[in-house]
Amino acid sequence: MMLLTGTFSRSLDQKLRVAIPKRLRASLNCAQGGNLYVAPGTDQSLALYTEEEFARLAERVAGMSPTRPDVRAFTRVFYTLAERVELDGQGRVRIPPKLAELAKLDKKVVLLGVQDHLELWPLERWEAYLAEKQPRYDEIAETAFGGGDQGN
Repeated sequence: MMLLTGTFSRSLDQKLRVAIPKRLRASLNCAQGGNLYVAPGTDQSLALYTEEEFARLAERVAGMSPTRPDVRAFTRVFYTLAERVELDGQGRVRIPPKLAELAKLDKKVVLLGVQDHLELWPLERWEAYLAEKQPRYDEIAETAFGGGDQGN
């Protein structure tokens, strides 16, 4: 499994292209002409997956119960909006217009390495999110890892 990390300030050009930094392209093992999938992410961001990670996510989703309304809604929205994009010769991908609009992307964006995928956020919204969450990092970590000292 790949491990993606880091925060990269980027610019979205008029054609909605964003450059993927060389270090991330190497971690993604995605050469020029390679494909990524751009999909709706959480917290109004966009998620970018390699074909391998997108297939792995699809396997996890396929294992969920199709009788659950939330699973059906997720699969419909996620897959109908997800699009395959190609990495051009300059290491850029073009963000599909409907997804750029969904995430309210403007010229200044930030590309985040988040474990097995990348996230693309408008810079201002990412800074606001980080300002809200970072001071609560310990509390968030304890909750995420099972509630800290509960039961100890």
